[in-house]
Amino acid sequence: MRLGVLGGTFDPPHYAHLIMGEYAREQLELDRVLWVVAADPPHKQHEIVSPVEHRLHMVEMVLADNLAFELSRVDVERPGPHYTVDMLFLLSAQYPDSELFFLLGGDSLCKLPDWHEPARLVQQARLVVMERPGVVCDMTKMASQIPGLSDRVIVEDAPLIDISASDIRARVANRQTIRYLLPADVETYIHEQGLYRTLSG
Repeated sequence: MRLGVLGGTFDPPHYAHLIMGEYAREQLELDRVLWVVAADPPHKQHEIVSPVEHRLHMVEMVLADNLAFELSRVDVERPGPHYTVDMLFLLSAQYPDSELFFLLGGDSLCKLPDWHEPARLVQQARLVVMERPGVVCDMTKMASQIPGLSDRVIVEDAPLIDISASDIRARVANRQTIRYLLPADVETYIHEQGLYRTLSG
């Protein structure tokens, strides 16, 4: 089985996430794309993150009409710290006969040398990168820092979508529209639950 793995805080999930998952599914002929909601992301220790129950529910909503997309609770059902390399190791054990393709944005790829055990991470999964407008990584420098990286990166052919969860949260806090940035039912849920009304929580 060829498994895509799309991990993230998903606070909230939006159309760029969906496009990344769907284009990767088609181009790489993935059997399934697992959406892994980060329970307690180490790189966001100093940020306010919505309760995991809200984030899980919003992801369930966006996956409802795509049978190839599946929510994985592998990260929320284990103790921290929640490093991506450990999550991929657990998925490898859970799906022993599968090849893993880890989906990430170009901005995240640029920060990969600062991740926990990046060399071990790239051995556990191929990296499928969705480019973002204005983001360019120094792959030569990164390859010198992470052995084997160059052979493990696939650049996804997808539209350059400049949508971010942080911008959506800021727009809600500033009473601006978020229509067409994410599915309508997720927008409704955000407003009904009072999420993101202030940037401080």
